[in-house]
Amino acid sequence: MHADPSVIPSVAIRPGLAPGDLGAVVRLHGLLYAKEHGFDPTFEAYVAGPLAEFAQRRSPRERIWIAEGGGRLLGVVAIVAASDDLAQLRWFLVDPDSRGHGLGTALLSQAVEFAGSSGYQAITLWTVSALGAAARLYRGAGFQLVEERPGRHWGVDVVEERYEKLLR
Repeated sequence: MHADPSVIPSVAIRPGLAPGDLGAVVRLHGLLYAKEHGFDPTFEAYVAGPLAEFAQRRSPRERIWIAEGGGRLLGVVAIVAASDDLAQLRWFLVDPDSRGHGLGTALLSQAVEFAGSSGYQAITLWTVSALGAAARLYRGAGFQLVEERPGRHWGVDVVEERYEKLLR
């Protein structure tokens, strides 16, 4: 599936993993969160562990989408099962050079649509309060902030936020 070329030139969004994707997703998360929010390398482990488990499960009710262009990973999002009725949105990230062109909205829309068609009743996600642009996308897609937890993770003080969206 391709994103609207008038909105995001030469970017393709494809479901599923290809060789090299796992490392690229972990690397992009590690580099961007370190640069933008000061996260340390433990954040890469936080991403890598569950991502590896996801790749090994190969559940038909779970899916990842990779946005790429110019031979690079430009964005990612996934739906994983939190329970039989609850999907979890994971690893949502858009490369800074690709932000502001609708790619995040396109990725989020595919994930929400998939979760609904896969029989989940709701979607949950965890983020941190510093990610204001992502929060605006979540709220625009109908997610509601349902929980906040201050703490220290990945070498920095954060406020974790949990959002939910009812699908039925």
